[in-house]
Amino acid sequence: KTMCSGKLQAGLLVASYFVYLLVGAAVFQALERTAERQEKIAAARMKEAFLQNFTHLTVAEMEQFMKNLTEAIQNGVYPLGNESRIEDSNWDFSNSFFFAGTVVSTIGYGTLHPKTPGGQIFCVFFALFGIPLNIVFLHHVGKMLSLLCKKLGNYLYEKGMRKKKIKFLTLLFFLSTGILVFLCLPSLFFQITEGWSYSEGIYFAFITLSTIGFGDYVVGKQPGRNYFSYYRSLVAIWILFGLAWIALLFNL
Repeated sequence: KTMCSGKLQAGLLVASYFVYLLVGAAVFQALERTAERQEKIAAARMKEAFLQNFTHLTVAEMEQFMKNLTEAIQNGVYPLGNESRIEDSNWDFSNSFFFAGTVVSTIGYGTLHPKTPGGQIFCVFFALFGIPLNIVFLHHVGKMLSLLCKKLGNYLYEKGMRKKKIKFLTLLFFLSTGILVFLCLPSLFFQITEGWSYSEGIYFAFITLSTIGFGDYVVGKQPGRNYFSYYRSLVAIWILFGLAWIALLFNL
């Protein structure tokens, strides 16, 4: 019975965790999308005005243009290409879900962030409850993985292996499979999808999973590259399970 209720609890926890992320993503999207669209239109107009008058701009006007351009880029608005790019939102569902995941896991790349007062206040409360929920979730996934570890240990023990050797072997097994699944293979995937070098992929994977998150490399952000839909959502899920693997390693 306790086994059953334990499984139910774990199931409820995982479900509520993902529902929390999905709801958060939807709210961020609702709060930020319109403001971002206006910003994109303003940036497109600014570019238009610059292209019409750039031959006789004063130094002060040029300085102002550079300042506005820098601000737009810092806010994730790239005035490249034609008007059609206005429809590509940084706050579509996949991006919002990715953002919600980077908030609760405390990675915080800093490339996508809420700019409206509503979005900023919501982000405070979302993180306030989301970070502890994330810790509990990682702890549970780590626990489930440690059970696997124990089963593997018991199997080897029955085969007549010494306990010290078993400890070493299980640690080695989880370390090597984790490095393969969470670092080596994803880096190959990033190399193909993002056009990075393999070493850049490894660097990004490590900086992300260690929750340092400099934000110098972020997935799905290169203008002009075509990414498949839900690419960033998949990366968010990779991050969550990668963090659980790291938590398990520390446990072991």
